[in-house]
Amino acid sequence: MSEPASISSGIAARYATAVFDIVKGDNGLDALEQDVDALDAALKESADFRDLIGSPIYSREDQGKAIAALSDKMGLSGTVKNTLGLMATKRRLFVLPQLVSELRAKIAEHKGEVTADVVSAKALTKTQSEKLSKTLAASIGKDVKINATVDESLIGGLVVKVGSRMIDTSIRSKLDSLQNVMKEVG
Repeated sequence: MSEPASISSGIAARYATAVFDIVKGDNGLDALEQDVDALDAALKESADFRDLIGSPIYSREDQGKAIAALSDKMGLSGTVKNTLGLMATKRRLFVLPQLVSELRAKIAEHKGEVTADVVSAKALTKTQSEKLSKTLAASIGKDVKINATVDESLIGGLVVKVGSRMIDTSIRSKLDSLQNVMKEVG
């Protein structure tokens, strides 16, 4: 990990720990999870929002006002809204993507869940996703939340990453291994 990424994740981890501890004491984990989902969606969908949190041309005051307005519009809880306001005054909004992932990890750990990153050639149906989740849960012994993405270059099959384990059943990897075997023979 590069030094700037390490610094960003360290800052995000401290904010995430503080927010999680405050919210956990208030029994507000469900609200926190909704806030994290809303922030994650905003980060993925809005280039303007990403520019706001990452661009140095916006003053602290402008960022603070914009974040307060966005927090109200998104219906974020008071703790998250105040944290984002504090991050704006301290010029720390650039770590928001890492904060979201840290909070997701803390919520999942508290619930006894594990997140599985699943890459497939086609989008998984709800039934396929639920069946995969149940199969992985039986294997791992914890509830599994699926984070699905699509990569058409896989041709078919799945690539599943759970923690440090990776299962690659994609046709692309099978073709690659077949190609390597053929090179060794010839």
